[in-house]
Amino acid sequence: MIVELSPRNLTWDEVDPARHPFDSESAAQVVRSLGPARRMPRRPDVPLDDRALHEWSWDEAKPWTDAMTQALVEHYGRWVAGWRWAHDEGDFDGGPVGNWCCPQHSVTTPDETLDRVTAALCEWREWLESLAARFEAHPLDLAGIDDQRILWDRTARNLILHVTDRTGCGSGWYAHCHQVLEWFLSRWGVPADDAGRLVDQAIGGRFESWTGPDPVLVEDIAEQLAVSIQPDEDTRAAEPPLPDHLERWLVVREAVPWHNAQNSGGEGPVTPVRDGAVEEIRVFDAVLDPARGQGLLTALEQMRADAARGARLDFGLIQGWQRHILATPGPPPFRSLPAFAKAGRERYGTGPDIRARLDACLAESTKDTTRPLPLTARAARAFLDICFFHPFDDGNARCALLACLFVLAREHVALDDVRLLRRVSFQAEEPQDALTLARYIDLHLHETRRRTAVPAS
Repeated sequence: MIVELSPRNLTWDEVDPARHPFDSESAAQVVRSLGPARRMPRRPDVPLDDRALHEWSWDEAKPWTDAMTQALVEHYGRWVAGWRWAHDEGDFDGGPVGNWCCPQHSVTTPDETLDRVTAALCEWREWLESLAARFEAHPLDLAGIDDQRILWDRTARNLILHVTDRTGCGSGWYAHCHQVLEWFLSRWGVPADDAGRLVDQAIGGRFESWTGPDPVLVEDIAEQLAVSIQPDEDTRAAEPPLPDHLERWLVVREAVPWHNAQNSGGEGPVTPVRDGAVEEIRVFDAVLDPARGQGLLTALEQMRADAARGARLDFGLIQGWQRHILATPGPPPFRSLPAFAKAGRERYGTGPDIRARLDACLAESTKDTTRPLPLTARAARAFLDICFFHPFDDGNARCALLACLFVLAREHVALDDVRLLRRVSFQAEEPQDALTLARYIDLHLHETRRRTAVPAS
């Protein structure tokens, strides 16, 4: 939720080099100027197969790379999120980047690591520029598709081969190949949803990890893709305006079978051996910006005091936390305009009763013996309510995390790890996403109870 760090969701508009200037000569200076560059984790001096290194990679190095990605995105834009899309089984499977692998192998000394970040960033940019050049070398016109199908076919074939050559056809390489073909169609006017569907149908699940595609298969996929594209129509209806995803969430919210949420962590208070929320802030937010980290820690402390006194969860309460999160001189107001998230793919409307509607939703986080719901479900629902009501101009993801932890804390439950609640993006229109979030909370709760029960060695 901090940012959609996965490059798999990037659209062509988000990565098109023509839309996003970049100076490779200054990249090293930029990388070293960012907050994470000054707060690198110290790598333990142990062999690669030592468990301590694996734990360090998970607890320290990976959050650091996430923080570096966040900082780079804030500086350059979302296109930069692909700098970690490594070959084979790296941070993200099957990518085009060879200068980065994963935190365990790539985070070493400060100088070496920052050099790798810069090299991977420039390599990702070079790849995008090479794709753009290939797209532009074959200007295509949907209106004249019937006369150009052979050209669309040849271009699609060459793009598939270009991706197989660059990725080496390792683990999950086909995901990026699928994406590049979507980008190609999008560049020449095929709507994004149509592009994804057409590529899905053409590939038909026939690509495999660790296996290069047979030439006959490449020819067949390229031909099917070219044949399936429909000509442009001047009479095509204009694209409908973006729907109100807040309203869609409220409909989904009522339909989610919250009572089915997993609650395998047991009942009763949980006091973890380590403070997962504080640790997450230390290794991510404070690395990104010490002031951001301190503000979130202050808000966390206030949230826990509110939970200890059994406060009612409503806008007024989270407004007090948000003042520390955003470091505002006074309580930040409820937004007055529509809000956007997920690079503009979701829009949340407004209205005169929006605050009252949010308060009514958040009130349902309280335990109700007449209509019992699992704690995990109530915590997940409060999290998503904040996300999709999007009450503040900024910092809503951090506020959503605090709201979720508040629901747990009010019932004397704390977690020793919260990262699954921050590294995944949830869709307003997907009922299953709500239960997925509840499952992540349950997983953290189950593991916290398990580790709490194990005596310290």
